[in-house]
This record gives sequence, structure tokens and C-alpha cells, in this order.
Amino acid sequence: MIENDVLTLVNKGEMLPLMEEFYTIQGEGFHKGTAAYFIRVGGCDVGCHWCDVKESWNAETHPPTAIESIISNAAKYSDTIVITGGEPLTWDMGPLTLGLKERNLQTHIETSGAYPLSGVWDWICLSPKKNKLPEGEIYDKAHELKIIIFNKHDFIFAEEQAAKTNKNCILYLQPEWSVRDKMVPLIVDYVMKNPKWKVSLQTHKYLNIP
Repeated sequence: MIENDVLTLVNKGEMLPLMEEFYTIQGEGFHKGTAAYFIRVGGCDVGCHWCDVKESWNAETHPPTAIESIISNAAKYSDTIVITGGEPLTWDMGPLTLGLKERNLQTHIETSGAYPLSGVWDWICLSPKKNKLPEGEIYDKAHELKIIIFNKHDFIFAEEQAAKTNKNCILYLQPEWSVRDKMVPLIVDYVMKNPKWKVSLQTHKYLNIP
């Protein structure tokens, strides 16, 4: 009975499978260098082979946690809250983001867009994956598009995805960490030839912080 009650709350977004939460510096994209509190939600079926947080994939390994607790912890540290995963849009983000906004906190999401957009967001970082493409309105709502470059074909994918975004969306190319030495020169060359794009690096890894 208790398990059913918990499942109901998870399905409503009132509890979420919490993998980890931590205060650090945003390392990527437009807000890099900004102090931010990260909430990493478990659960993802997109299955990128180079994912550096594969332990987030199975939601059942992460305890369902009341959003009141998550919000209370987040409010202690920063005005900027980043929801990431896993794939956070697996779950209803409405209750969590409304609670954060009631505390006057800035809500950011990092998502593949593989599920319908839910929640109230000040910043949407859309990072599409070939395995499971974005759904619906998120192309129109995204503030930044971040394409991970693992091989040369990813530049073609990047252009296909950029063509679907809104005119104000900032476009980023980011090397996949394990092949960064090989891909960075290609990205630099590509951005210089196609200056609508910007280079994004995982600066937190260079700084050796979470």
C-alpha cells in the first residue's frame, strides 16, 4: 500500500527519484561560471553510449524524495537551480518548479527533450540525442541548443537540430569529454567557418569540480 502511495506521488511529480544534489559552478553553456545548485533526477531511457552518469539511468536505484525537501535544500545555497539527470522530463516537473519559483529561485533545466516539456523555466538548455529526438514545443522554447560532438557526423546532426529551433536560441557545440583532444580542433574550425555557433567546454572538468 505504501509503495502504491509513493508511486502515485512520483507520477504526480510530488516525489522524485533523487540521485544527488550539490552546490557548484555551472561548467557549460551560456551560464558557465555561475554558482548554481544542481538537482540530479534519476531515470533516463535515451541511452547515450558515452553518457558520463550512466548510474542515473535506472530510476529505481534512487530514492523517491519529497519535493518539499528538495526545494528546502536548494533554497539554502543559491538563487540559480539547475535540474538535470538522467532525463528530468521523464517526470512531471510542474510541482518542483512551482515550489522553487515560490522561493523566487531561477529554474534552469538541462534536457534531451525526449519527453513533453513540463514545469516553469527561466532557462532551457536543450541537448538533443539521436537515439530519441525531442518532442513538441521545446524547440520553440529552448534558450540554448547544446550538441555534443563525438564524431564528424554530429556536425550534420547539429545543423538539423538548429534548423528546428527558434531564432533567439543560442547554438553551442561541445566536445564529448573522452574525445575532446580529437574533436576540439574540428569544433574550433567549424565555428570559425559557421559563426552562428559557439564553442562550449565542460569547464568544471578542467577545474576539477563536480
